[in-house]
Order: sequence, then C-alpha cells, then structure tokens
Amino acid sequence: MVTTRPPDRHGAESQGRDLAPGASPGFMGLDPHLLRLALVVVLGSIMSILDTTIVNVAIDTLAKDFKSPLATIQWVSTGYLLALSMVIPLTGWAVERFGAKRMWITSLVLFLVGSALSGAAWSAESLIAFRVLQGIGGGMIMPIGQSILAEAAGPQRMGRVMSLLGVPMLLGPILGPVLGGLIVDSFTWRWIFYVNVPIGIVAIILAARILPKHERAHEHHRLDTVGMLLLSPGLAALVYGLSEAGQGSDLSVFLPIAIGVALITAFTLHALRSKIAPLLEVRLFKDRAFAAAALTTFCFGAALYGAMLLLPLYYQVVRGESALNAGLLMAPQGIGAALVMPLAGKLTDRWGAGRIVPAGLVVALCGTFAYTQLGPHTSYDELAVSLFVRGVGFGAVMMPSMAAAYQMLSRPQVPRASTAINILQRVGGSVGTALVAVVLTHQISSQAHGLAGGLSAASEMAPSLRAQVAQPLATAFGNTFWWAFGLTALALVPAVLLPRRAAVGRIDEPGPLVET
Repeated sequence: MVTTRPPDRHGAESQGRDLAPGASPGFMGLDPHLLRLALVVVLGSIMSILDTTIVNVAIDTLAKDFKSPLATIQWVSTGYLLALSMVIPLTGWAVERFGAKRMWITSLVLFLVGSALSGAAWSAESLIAFRVLQGIGGGMIMPIGQSILAEAAGPQRMGRVMSLLGVPMLLGPILGPVLGGLIVDSFTWRWIFYVNVPIGIVAIILAARILPKHERAHEHHRLDTVGMLLLSPGLAALVYGLSEAGQGSDLSVFLPIAIGVALITAFTLHALRSKIAPLLEVRLFKDRAFAAAALTTFCFGAALYGAMLLLPLYYQVVRGESALNAGLLMAPQGIGAALVMPLAGKLTDRWGAGRIVPAGLVVALCGTFAYTQLGPHTSYDELAVSLFVRGVGFGAVMMPSMAAAYQMLSRPQVPRASTAINILQRVGGSVGTALVAVVLTHQISSQAHGLAGGLSAASEMAPSLRAQVAQPLATAFGNTFWWAFGLTALALVPAVLLPRRAAVGRIDEPGPLVET
C-alpha cells in the first residue's frame, strides 16, 4: 500500500513506501522497531568513538609498564586512528557486496577481538598490533550504522533518527578521557579495553536479533582495487601528517600530507573515469544539497575537534587541573548537545536543515566567544555556561547536517554517501586539530618568551612556576580560540545552502526497510 501526505507549501507530495508498519504519514514519529534499531547502532558506535580518546590518558602509564619510549607508545593511539582512516573507504563496497547486517556483525566481532587482545597485550608492539585490528573493526561501525538508520528511517524521519546517533558522537570525545582516567586510577589500564567485551557481546546479540534480515547484497559486486590502493593509503598518510602537526619535524608533517593529497587527487581523477563503481562516489558532490551537507560536516568536524584539543589543555596547562578534572569540566558541552539534539532532529524533519543548522552555528559562535577572552583566573562558572551554550549550538548542527546529506539520495547511494560523509568528518577533525596545534605552539612561543620547551614544558612545570607564566599562557590559548571561532563561522558558508524545506522522499526503491 502506498501512503501519501498532503502537498507541502512547495506543492510536493511524498510517497510513503519507507514507512515502518504502523507509522502514519506526514510528520511521523519513531516507531518502536526503529528505536530498537537505533539502540543497536548507538551501542556499537559508542565503543568505537570512545576508543579514539579513552586511551590518551593512559599513554604515560603504558610507557612505564612496557618500559617503552613515548614515541613508540604514542602509536597505540596513532595506529588505531590510521586503521580507522584506511578501512572507512571500503565500507560502502563491503555493505553492497555482503550486506549491512553481515558487515555490521563482522565489524563488531573484529572490534571485540581486538579489544580483548589489547587488554591481554604483553608488549608495546603487541598492543599496537591489536589496536590496529581494533581500528579495522571500529572504522566500519559508524558508517555502516548510519547506512542502516538512513535506509530504515526514510527521508521524513532522517533528522530525528540521526539525532539519536549524534549523542555518542558528541559525548564520546568528552567521556573518553573521563572514563579512561577513572579506570586507570581505580583499576588497571587493561580494563580500558576489557570494558568493551561485555558491551560488544550484547551489541552482537542484539544485532543478530534486531537488524533486518532481508538485504540486497550484490554477490558479484567488483571491488575498485585501484581506488583502494589510492584512497586508503592516501587518507592514512594525510591523517598521519596532520596528527604530527605541532609536534613533529617539518619533514614528518609535510611529506605525508603531500603524499596523501597526491594520492587522494589521483583517486578523484580515477573515480571520475572508472567504468566500475568507484570506492567513493565523487559524483555525489554534483548534487547541491549533498555537497552543502558534506562541506558543513567537514567544517563542523574541524571546529569541534580543534576546540576539543584546546579545552582540556587550557584546564590542565593554565589552571593545573588533572586529566580527569579537565574531562569533567568539559561535560557541559556534551550535556547541552544531548539536550537539544532530539528537538533539532524533529525541527529538521519539519522545516529542513537549512533553517536549523545556521541557527545552531550562530549559537555555537556565541558560546565559543567567551573562550577567546580567556585569562588565568576566568570563572569556571562562566566557562561552564559558555560551554553549555556551545554544546546547544553544536547539537543543532552535527546530525541535522548529516541528515540533509541523506535525504535526497536513492537507497543504492546511501552506503557510498555514508562513506563519503565519514571520511570528510574524520579529515575535517584532523585538519582542525592540526591547525589549532600549530597556532597554539606558535602562540605559546610568542606570548611566553622565556618558556623553553613550549607546551610540553608548560604542562610539566611546578605550580609556583606555572603561576608566573599563567597570564601569557592564557593569552596564547585565547588567541588560538579565535581560530576555533573562525572555523565555526566558516561552516556557515555551506550551511546556508542546505535545503530549507522538509524532505518529501527519495530513498526510493520499493520494499520494506525495516522488519517487525
């Protein structure tokens, strides 16, 4: 049966073939099955997101336990991030070739095995290897989850269902250091990885029971081997070079970035000429709505993760707080985002992302401005309120912009679109982090003239010495936050091009999207 809803103010009529059983047309709610589906996806996604940051607070402990230099132990984090970057481009093809449910469960199993082995690691080298395995599984979890929800929700409910997935994406970077600090202080670092095991087992069981069984897997779908050999190492090289910015030598930064850009450029030319489906469908960017959503996601990723580097460092370096306390002081941002996301998703489905996202960015700018005025004794209450406002703004930006990217796509385009969006968000985050790291390093050198060793020396100095350089250090952080402010403002440019009306349907292949 085909259901319709009355024409909207643009005269469009939506065909409701993507309705779940029992859902009504028009401004639809989220039926129980779709909520269960979202729970499965969120449960799997939050493990992958937390593990990008939860290990950071244990780096020093790992170096001591394994008697390894910091440069080696740092690969526990870097190896995981590079594995994520390399495997994400394969996700779209893997979903089309083997089906979303099969690949989702496979990703969870790989992540679970990698977590268990990481907890049992006997050396720094074994831990790095197991983290890479963990990253191979974790890299596919988020884009596959987005594909599953995008197909199940349909365009009219995209904003609301994506807002559910956005909560762990914003809370993960904040909760990671807090949970990591609690585990390291109270137990052993091994439980940073072991804690994933029971969660992963539950996620696999739920996925086996709840995810749709009937999938249109294309068993003879060819892998774009040339594209894989260009894009995956290109992204890994680019992310690695950006991660070295502000702490590595010029050669260790610019050489991998140059190699990464060259390989990605070569892939783009290959994708435009390829006779088989390319690993990443670059032609999607010809669609204005998708291109605007993708660029907004890129700029948002840069603004979010760039500031996420600065915030805890200010609390630790200038104010002398512990890693655990710094993480707790960042909680208002996650709280603000979590509170507003459900409302932002509902309003996006009703009015379109083009009305919600720019407003959210303006609110985020208001919250960010206070951090451009940082001093050595700025009130924590003032900073908490500003961070809450910033979180409210970002809660109205993150998932509505992603929802806009999916709303006008046909169902076969969803897996490739999910891959593209996740790549842009990850690269955007790396660009933002690298940019503010370089700016902060230069600011500390120019403001605190007598501070030899820069940021690393400032973080290790005694409280009495820190008080002597607190003012110039605070000024350096405040000046750097202007760049975070600028990155947030930059996202307004593509955001104003997002659709300014409710979605009326695409994802248009016939057949049920969810099961009961």
